[in-house]
Amino acid sequence: MTGRTAKIERRTRETEVSVELNIDGEGRFSVESDIKFLKHMVETFTRYASFDVKLSASGDDEHHIVEDAAITLGTAFREALGSAPVERTASATLPMDDALVTVSVDIIDRPFADIDCPDPLYQHFLRSFAMSAGLTLHVVKIRGFDEHHIVEASFKGLGKALRGAVAPRDAELSTKDKAKVS
Repeated sequence: MTGRTAKIERRTRETEVSVELNIDGEGRFSVESDIKFLKHMVETFTRYASFDVKLSASGDDEHHIVEDAAITLGTAFREALGSAPVERTASATLPMDDALVTVSVDIIDRPFADIDCPDPLYQHFLRSFAMSAGLTLHVVKIRGFDEHHIVEASFKGLGKALRGAVAPRDAELSTKDKAKVS
């Protein structure tokens, strides 16, 4: 794989997850998981981000699989992005029937997540993804009553926001110098 790509595998006593990610993709996906809603959300995210994602996730229970899929996808994102300057921040507001959700990201390597999501498992997915990717992530439900629609609008919004945030720039967008580690 070349360009802004990564291939990550995560194996624990509880799960086996592999991810291939191309940030400069076209929204193609291949997602294998027995958890149909996870499959649907990763495919939705992929399409809206215009990333190419190949993900396989299996394990002992739903919570572990969803969590480790998020960690692995976030780690792949961080690796694929590299250190070249990018737009860094972006927001997207997405409607889905009764739901209206705003998602804002900052690729700053100071992970933080404030997630307004009615499904604790997918709130955990979004938080785990943000922590592993090194993102600041805010998901705000503006309105909505159908939990599926709110979660799906959140994943669509995350995809759209990241699509904008990873756009290449000529120079770093920061008032600080890069940290030096010695």
